[in-house]
Amino acid sequence: MKYRRLGNSGLKISEIGLGSWLTYGETVGNQNAIDCIHQAYELGINFFDTANAYNGGEAEKVVGEALKSYSRESYVLATKVFFPMGDGPNDRGLSRKHIIEQCDASLKRLGVDYLDLYQCHRFDEETPTEETLRALDDLVQQGKILYYGVSEWTAAQITDAVHITKEKNLRPLISNQPIYNMLVRYIEKEVLPVSEKAGIGQVVFSPLAQGILTGKYKPGQEIPSNTRAANENINRWIKSYLNDEVLERVARLEGIANDLGLKLSQLAVAWILRQPGVSSAIVGASHPEQVTENVKASEVELSNDVLTEIESVLKEIDGFVPIW
Repeated sequence: MKYRRLGNSGLKISEIGLGSWLTYGETVGNQNAIDCIHQAYELGINFFDTANAYNGGEAEKVVGEALKSYSRESYVLATKVFFPMGDGPNDRGLSRKHIIEQCDASLKRLGVDYLDLYQCHRFDEETPTEETLRALDDLVQQGKILYYGVSEWTAAQITDAVHITKEKNLRPLISNQPIYNMLVRYIEKEVLPVSEKAGIGQVVFSPLAQGILTGKYKPGQEIPSNTRAANENINRWIKSYLNDEVLERVARLEGIANDLGLKLSQLAVAWILRQPGVSSAIVGASHPEQVTENVKASEVELSNDVLTEIESVLKEIDGFVPIW
């Protein structure tokens, strides 16, 4: 496993991170989830990402239970705040009240004294950005979090936040967590350049496009019964990928991977890691074997010829916009 600095901070995280969206505390049994986390740790993954909203806090409980086997300083733990955690008018968003209360709740569910990275899960149009940033800065001062970041903020929103932290002498943002994979590349145009200039690292989610970039879904064939796409509880984000035009291009990408002696998933993650602005690609896993397969992407270096060949395939599906 290789490690990269998270933005301009001194924090080093594994190039492959393990996430828990749609899996832990929900569709994956707790023991299986714990086995995945333990496998990840043993293979060198030190970055574990979750969120308070994942199955109403259940994912945090599972992640915390799994990580208590290890010394606290040996891993980097990240969670998020924004989405509703109750029915009240203040049980959502990025107000000072919600951030402070949810940080304490997350710490309790995870069973830790501090968070390494606390992230704004989305941008809050109803709360002044300065209020949000001051609340996060105060949490750092209190020792409850070490660093903070955002998720799915636009380039303009990131720029404004960076300006406020400098003007008000607040601690800087160090990360952004956007979707990024071979099929969804919007961050390349503005978010990556703005973030790199500001010293903000990307910890990207859905690097395998909900499993599309594993090659398990074939054009013209029925959806395998034991896959995410067949699960009506969690498949609403994957459906837009399931058209023959996209799947035919994915099949061509799999051919490139095969020629290199790689799994398509490994090629897809290695392609993401070609970007110097990406600090980590967050994968999901329901079985320990998937963790083992994905970790190998950290060893892969793609030549310019291979990258050119991949780009020729991806250009044919440029402009594809999934629902996620």
